[in-house]
Amino acid sequence: MRLLHAFAGFFLFFELPIPIYWLILHPFNSFWRGRVRAAFWFAGLTAWTMGGVLLWIYRPMLLATARASWVMIAAGMALIGVEVYLFVRVERELGSRRLVGHAELTGTGEIFTGGLYTRVRHTRYSGMFCAVVGAALLAGTPRLWAILAVWWILALIVIRFEERELAARFGPPYIEYRKRVPAFLPFRKWNHGK
Repeated sequence: MRLLHAFAGFFLFFELPIPIYWLILHPFNSFWRGRVRAAFWFAGLTAWTMGGVLLWIYRPMLLATARASWVMIAAGMALIGVEVYLFVRVERELGSRRLVGHAELTGTGEIFTGGLYTRVRHTRYSGMFCAVVGAALLAGTPRLWAILAVWWILALIVIRFEERELAARFGPPYIEYRKRVPAFLPFRKWNHGK
């Protein structure tokens, strides 16, 4: 049980602060443009310190006392496995600097439409969604599921900010890419994130 909680907690700690990080950066890109290093430090320390402290304080309310069924454990581990695979691939395809927002903050870079991004525009976010659902299946309580519902809304808001920023920075090529490639799943009819 402790091992499942630790495993779930690690992925929750890693993933839950991401929308906060981006909500600090995306809406204030013009402010952070001349302060790139300060932006990373401020957003990262704020998001992960706040997320870590809250997760630690509320862990008894968020992590179930009873062990999940084997089906839920298997599904949770599979979803976390998808996240690990996607994270490694995205990091290899984009590089660490792009993952943390260097291109957004400097206003540089090119649209990357190769690799996994030929099938899904928000591959990294798809992995993030898999990880939090997987962690909740491993050790979640109804309260954690409720928090994840709010978290999911924040993540979608962040993605909207990012889409707007990419359309403004790259113009028609990005708009065409957005029309052509689904947002989260490699199936056109199940994607509503245009």
